[in-house]
Amino acid sequence: MTGMKIQESYNVWAKSYDSDNNLTRDLEAKALRETLGGMKTKICLELGCGTGKNTEWLAEVSEKVIAVDFSDKMLEVAKRKSYTKTIEFINADIAQPWNFLSNNATLIVCSLVLEHLEDLQPFFAKAAKALAPKGYLYVGELHPFKQYLGSHARFENEDGQVSLKCFTNHISDFVGAAKENGFALEELKEFFDNNNPQGVPRILTLLFRKT
Repeated sequence: MTGMKIQESYNVWAKSYDSDNNLTRDLEAKALRETLGGMKTKICLELGCGTGKNTEWLAEVSEKVIAVDFSDKMLEVAKRKSYTKTIEFINADIAQPWNFLSNNATLIVCSLVLEHLEDLQPFFAKAAKALAPKGYLYVGELHPFKQYLGSHARFENEDGQVSLKCFTNHISDFVGAAKENGFALEELKEFFDNNNPQGVPRILTLLFRKT
Protein backbone atom coordinates (compact mmCIF):
# COMPACT_ATOMS: atom_id res chain seq x y z
CA MET A 1 0.00 0.00 0.00
CA THR A 2 1.40 3.39 -1.00
CA GLY A 3 0.12 6.94 -1.21
CA MET A 4 0.38 7.69 2.51
CA LYS A 5 2.46 10.73 3.41
CA ILE A 6 5.70 9.99 5.27
CA GLN A 7 4.55 11.71 8.46
CA GLU A 8 1.26 9.84 8.42
CA SER A 9 3.06 6.56 7.77
CA TYR A 10 5.27 6.99 10.83
CA ASN A 11 2.23 7.86 12.95
CA VAL A 12 0.66 4.55 11.90
CA TRP A 13 3.93 2.65 12.35
CA ALA A 14 4.52 4.02 15.86
CA LYS A 15 2.38 1.43 17.63
CA SER A 16 4.39 -1.49 16.26
CA TYR A 17 7.77 0.07 15.44
CA ASP A 18 9.54 -1.21 18.56
CA SER A 19 8.05 -4.72 18.40
CA ASP A 20 8.37 -5.37 14.65
CA ASN A 21 11.18 -7.60 13.43
CA ASN A 22 13.42 -4.92 11.91
CA LEU A 23 17.02 -5.80 11.06
CA THR A 24 17.76 -2.28 9.81
CA ARG A 25 16.55 -0.61 13.03
CA ASP A 26 18.51 -2.98 15.23
CA LEU A 27 21.76 -2.95 13.27
CA GLU A 28 21.76 0.84 13.00
CA ALA A 29 21.36 1.09 16.78
CA LYS A 30 24.40 -1.15 17.18
CA ALA A 31 26.32 0.84 14.56
CA LEU A 32 25.61 4.14 16.31
CA ARG A 33 26.88 2.85 19.62
CA GLU A 34 30.02 1.43 18.03
CA THR A 35 30.72 4.61 16.08
CA LEU A 36 30.10 7.05 18.93
CA GLY A 37 31.28 4.84 21.77
CA GLY A 38 33.66 6.68 24.09
CA MET A 39 32.47 10.10 22.99
CA LYS A 40 31.35 12.65 25.56
CA THR A 41 29.55 15.73 24.32
CA LYS A 42 27.66 18.73 25.65
CA ILE A 43 24.55 19.26 23.49
CA CYS A 44 23.34 16.44 21.26
CA LEU A 45 20.71 17.22 18.63
CA GLU A 46 18.99 13.98 17.63
CA LEU A 47 17.06 14.42 14.39
CA GLY A 48 14.32 11.90 13.68
CA CYS A 49 14.41 10.34 17.15
CA GLY A 50 11.33 8.22 16.43
CA THR A 51 10.33 6.04 19.37
CA GLY A 52 13.64 6.81 21.07
CA LYS A 53 15.64 3.72 20.12
CA ASN A 54 18.88 5.69 20.53
CA THR A 55 17.78 8.59 22.74
CA GLU A 56 18.45 7.15 26.18
CA TRP A 57 21.91 5.96 25.13
CA LEU A 58 22.70 9.41 23.72
CA ALA A 59 21.70 10.91 27.06
CA GLU A 60 24.41 8.80 28.69
CA VAL A 61 27.12 10.44 26.58
CA SER A 62 25.61 13.97 26.42
CA GLU A 63 24.89 16.63 29.00
CA LYS A 64 21.67 17.45 27.13
CA VAL A 65 19.75 15.78 24.29
CA ILE A 66 17.29 17.64 22.08
CA ALA A 67 15.29 14.87 20.41
CA VAL A 68 13.30 16.00 17.36
CA ASP A 69 10.69 14.18 15.31
CA PHE A 70 7.71 15.18 13.16
CA SER A 71 5.57 12.19 14.17
CA ASP A 72 3.27 12.88 17.13
CA LYS A 73 2.71 9.19 17.69
CA MET A 74 6.41 8.27 17.58
CA LEU A 75 7.13 10.99 20.15
CA GLU A 76 4.34 9.71 22.40
CA VAL A 77 6.05 6.32 22.52
CA ALA A 78 9.46 7.90 23.15
CA LYS A 79 8.16 10.02 26.01
CA ARG A 80 6.61 6.99 27.74
CA LYS A 81 10.02 5.41 28.09
CA SER A 82 12.12 6.12 31.16
CA TYR A 83 14.26 9.12 30.27
CA THR A 84 16.20 11.62 32.33
CA LYS A 85 15.43 15.32 32.66
CA THR A 86 18.36 16.05 30.36
CA ILE A 87 16.24 15.02 27.34
CA GLU A 88 13.93 17.52 25.64
CA PHE A 89 11.49 16.21 23.03
CA ILE A 90 10.40 18.54 20.24
CA ASN A 91 7.83 18.04 17.50
CA ALA A 92 9.30 19.54 14.32
CA ASP A 93 9.99 18.74 10.68
CA ILE A 94 13.69 18.90 9.80
CA ALA A 95 12.77 19.75 6.20
CA GLN A 96 11.58 23.10 7.58
CA PRO A 97 13.72 25.81 9.26
CA TRP A 98 15.38 24.57 12.44
CA ASN A 99 13.98 26.80 15.17
CA PHE A 100 14.47 24.36 18.02
CA LEU A 101 18.02 25.28 19.13
CA SER A 102 18.99 28.07 21.52
CA ASN A 103 22.67 27.07 21.57
CA ASN A 104 24.76 25.33 18.94
CA ALA A 105 24.93 21.55 19.21
CA THR A 106 28.24 19.79 19.72
CA LEU A 107 26.92 16.55 18.21
CA ILE A 108 24.16 16.03 15.64
CA VAL A 109 22.77 12.52 15.18
CA CYS A 110 20.61 11.51 12.23
CA SER A 111 19.54 7.86 12.05
CA LEU A 112 17.50 6.33 9.21
CA VAL A 113 16.09 9.69 8.18
CA LEU A 114 17.94 11.02 5.15
CA GLU A 115 16.54 8.37 2.82
CA HIS A 116 13.35 10.47 2.91
CA LEU A 117 15.15 13.55 1.54
CA GLU A 118 15.60 13.86 -2.20
CA ASP A 119 18.13 16.69 -1.91
CA LEU A 120 20.78 16.46 0.82
CA GLN A 121 22.16 19.98 0.37
CA PRO A 122 19.57 21.81 2.56
CA PHE A 123 20.08 19.30 5.36
CA PHE A 124 23.86 19.67 5.45
CA ALA A 125 23.58 23.46 5.19
CA LYS A 126 21.27 23.59 8.22
CA ALA A 127 23.44 21.11 10.12
CA ALA A 128 26.50 23.30 9.53
CA LYS A 129 24.69 26.33 10.98
CA ALA A 130 23.40 24.38 13.98
CA LEU A 131 26.71 22.75 14.88
CA ALA A 132 29.43 24.33 16.98
CA PRO A 133 32.94 24.62 15.49
CA LYS A 134 34.71 21.23 15.51
CA GLY A 135 31.39 19.57 16.33
CA TYR A 136 30.47 16.12 15.00
CA LEU A 137 27.68 14.98 12.68
CA TYR A 138 26.74 11.30 12.68
CA VAL A 139 24.68 9.87 9.82
CA GLY A 140 23.41 6.27 9.88
CA GLU A 141 21.43 5.06 6.89
CA LEU A 142 20.21 1.99 5.06
CA HIS A 143 23.17 1.29 2.80
CA PRO A 144 22.59 2.42 -0.81
CA PHE A 145 23.73 -1.04 -1.92
CA LYS A 146 20.60 -2.41 -0.20
CA GLN A 147 18.50 0.26 -1.90
CA TYR A 148 19.90 -0.76 -5.30
CA LEU A 149 18.46 -4.22 -4.58
CA GLY A 150 15.03 -2.81 -3.74
CA SER A 151 15.17 -2.42 0.04
CA HIS A 152 13.49 0.60 1.61
CA ALA A 153 11.51 1.59 4.71
CA ARG A 154 8.26 -0.39 4.96
CA PHE A 155 6.08 -2.14 7.52
CA GLU A 156 3.03 -4.35 7.83
CA ASN A 157 -0.30 -3.40 9.37
CA GLU A 158 -3.85 -4.71 9.26
CA ASP A 159 -4.30 -3.25 5.76
CA GLY A 160 -1.18 -4.88 4.33
CA GLN A 161 2.31 -3.60 3.59
CA VAL A 162 2.93 0.14 3.83
CA SER A 163 5.85 1.41 1.74
CA LEU A 164 7.32 4.78 2.67
CA LYS A 165 8.56 7.19 0.03
CA CYS A 166 12.34 6.95 -0.12
CA PHE A 167 15.15 8.27 -2.29
CA THR A 168 18.48 6.65 -3.08
CA ASN A 169 21.36 8.81 -1.92
CA HIS A 170 24.71 7.45 -3.06
CA ILE A 171 27.80 7.51 -0.85
CA SER A 172 29.25 10.26 -3.05
CA ASP A 173 26.05 12.30 -2.47
CA PHE A 174 26.56 12.25 1.30
CA VAL A 175 30.27 13.03 1.12
CA GLY A 176 29.87 15.69 -1.56
CA ALA A 177 27.04 17.57 0.16
CA ALA A 178 28.91 17.45 3.45
CA LYS A 179 32.13 18.78 1.93
CA GLU A 180 30.32 21.64 0.19
CA ASN A 181 28.91 22.73 3.55
CA GLY A 182 32.14 22.71 5.52
CA PHE A 183 32.34 19.16 6.84
CA ALA A 184 35.28 16.78 6.74
CA LEU A 185 34.72 13.02 6.71
CA GLU A 186 36.27 11.50 9.83
CA GLU A 187 35.09 7.92 9.46
CA LEU A 188 33.02 5.72 7.16
CA LYS A 189 31.85 2.26 8.21
CA GLU A 190 29.68 -0.47 6.72
CA PHE A 191 27.74 -2.97 8.83
CA PHE A 192 26.60 -6.41 7.66
CA ASP A 193 23.86 -8.81 8.70
CA ASN A 194 25.30 -11.46 11.02
CA ASN A 195 28.62 -9.62 10.77
CA ASN A 196 29.19 -11.37 7.42
CA PRO A 197 31.38 -9.17 5.18
CA GLN A 198 30.76 -11.48 2.22
CA GLY A 199 27.19 -10.21 1.94
CA VAL A 200 25.73 -6.84 1.00
CA PRO A 201 26.19 -4.27 3.77
CA ARG A 202 22.93 -3.20 5.42
CA ILE A 203 23.99 -0.04 7.24
CA LEU A 204 26.24 2.84 6.20
CA THR A 205 27.56 5.21 8.86
CA LEU A 206 29.43 8.43 8.23
CA LEU A 207 30.99 10.57 10.93
CA PHE A 208 31.72 14.14 9.85
CA ARG A 209 33.40 16.98 11.69
CA LYS A 210 32.69 20.65 11.09
CA THR A 211 35.86 22.32 9.84
